This record gives sequence, structure tokens and C-alpha cells, in this order.
Amino acid sequence: MNNGMQRLVAAINGTASDRIPVFCNLLDQGARELGLSLEEYYSSGERVAEAQLKMRAKYGHDNVWSLFYVGKEAELLGCNKIFYAKDGPPNVGGFVIRSHDDVHRLVVPKDITAHPAFAESAKCLRILKSEVGGKYPICAYITATMALPAILMGMDQWMELLFLGPIEVRNELLAKCHDFFVQELLAYRNAGADVLVYSNPFGSTDIVPMKYFMEHSLPWIEKDIAAVGTAGVVYYCGMARFNPVIATVLQRTGLGVYYLSPFDDIREGKKIIAGRGLTCGVINDIKLIDWSEAEVTHEVKTMIEAGLPGGKFLFGTGVMPYAIPETNIRTMLEAAYRFGRLE
Repeated sequence: MNNGMQRLVAAINGTASDRIPVFCNLLDQGARELGLSLEEYYSSGERVAEAQLKMRAKYGHDNVWSLFYVGKEAELLGCNKIFYAKDGPPNVGGFVIRSHDDVHRLVVPKDITAHPAFAESAKCLRILKSEVGGKYPICAYITATMALPAILMGMDQWMELLFLGPIEVRNELLAKCHDFFVQELLAYRNAGADVLVYSNPFGSTDIVPMKYFMEHSLPWIEKDIAAVGTAGVVYYCGMARFNPVIATVLQRTGLGVYYLSPFDDIREGKKIIAGRGLTCGVINDIKLIDWSEAEVTHEVKTMIEAGLPGGKFLFGTGVMPYAIPETNIRTMLEAAYRFGRLE
């Protein structure tokens, strides 16, 4: 029997393994696992690491996460207020950028690893690396240059600045976000993260028109990847579809792992990638809240039947809402293990 890292490497290389890798992104569930509120849970890197290790052992999936919540990135850039829900991910409670002058005032830390907001993430990574490093892939979440402003100023305000300008303010903000992105990704890579999820909804034509993607999104994607290299980087569009742009991104960046949207056709995605990288089929995990066990099993079977031929396939989830019943998590994973066997 292989471990998670061996399964991932085999899938990337197209070599033999016992089954396909199965990634289950259990995040907020860690608080429930330890009997804590989300605020108590996310205050401690040790707690996050403990829960990640417990959940991986409990369910048997192939990855662990160093991610706390996306708002952590805003904290590294000056946000000092986070809203904690009882049953969902924490969110930014106070935007760092409220005016164009705030863009000019925004300062990217010279060393984010020395920032207090990074300390708990670093603790989590150290523990995960010590306990399962080399055996199970450790994942980190990095927001792309073009998506980061939405966390700093809100999506509506960022869309207005992005499309309407002023151009010089937009470009100044993107340049600062790129500097932060590079520093953050390298920090997580150097701290032991194996899988670096490059999250970029603006890399999908669900969010921006193809012409805008080619003229604006793609150059920033190229710049981001050129600055950090492709090692361990996974292209992910925040659950938005990106089959229409995979061929272009692959050609222009050399990225080798594509985490499809639940709304992308898996067979089409595999055909586009054509063995040049790893195709990750992603279940619509919002529906796991209400699906019956039979519906969960059927969906998993259908996805794996679409992705398995030709190899180089991974079964994955999105952000796994807190409200998903534990029985459906187990049903999904057991089905993925069963239908994803390769021996």
C-alpha cells in the first residue's frame, strides 16, 4: 500500500500505484474535531496541525492543510479585524483599502515570516512537516496577484478599480500584490509546503471575458509563475471554470497540475491537458450537504470513470462546507478509494 505522497507522485508521473490520490480539503471541520469554537481553533497553529493530523488518520485521505482562513493574507497586510461565524469560514471584518490613497499607503512587509500573523501558520507547518513530511502532501493556499485586492478592499470595489481605473492606481496595487504573492509563496514553500494552491478566480473566463483574460489576467499569471517557478504549484480558479484557458496557461507557464472546477467537464479537461500534466476532478461539495449517500456514491463513481482512463488523475474537493454531514464525508471518500483503485 502506498502513502499519499507516493500516490501523488505516481499520478503526476503516470506510474503505478495502488489507487489514485484523493484530496479532501477539511478546514473548519478541525474545530469540531477538537470541540472548539472556530475562533479558539484558529488562534493556535498547534490546534490546526493537531486537527489536520487527526482528520487525515480518521478518514484516510492523502493530504493535510496549513491553511487557516483566507483572511490571514489580509492580516499580513494590515487587517486587524476578522469576523468569526459559528458554522463557516472566518472572513475579513475590516478592509485594508478603502480609498485610492490607501493603495499608496499600503506597505508590503519586508519579511512576512517575521510578522506576528505568520507565526501560527509557521507553527502548524513545523508540526505537519515533523509528523507527516514526505509521507502526505502538505498544502498551502496562496492568493494570486490579481485576486488578492478583493481580500483587501472587497470584490465590488476591486472590480470597479480593475475595469474602470484609474489605471495607475490599479497598476500600483497589482505591483504591490505581486511582491506580496512572491514573498508569501516562497515563505510557504521554504517552510515545508509541498502543494501550493495558486488561487486565481480572475484566471477564469467565468469572471472575466476571454479578451480581458488574454490582455490582463494572463500577463499577471505569467509574471507570478515566472517569479516563483512551477514546483508544487497547482492552478485553481476558486471553483470557477477554466477548461477554456487551460491550453493557453499550460503553454505559457508550464504549470503541470490543474484543479478543475466542479462545473468543468472532466473528460474535456483531460483531453486538453493530454497527459502533459495532472488533471484534478473536483466534486461539487456544496451539494454534499443535502445529497443522499446513494447520490454521493453515484457522483464519485461518475467523476472517476470520466477521469481515470489514461491515468494522471486526482480526485479532489473544494472547500468542504462546515455543514456537510460526517456520513457524507465518509461515503464520498470510501467511494473514491473503491472506484479509484488501480491494482
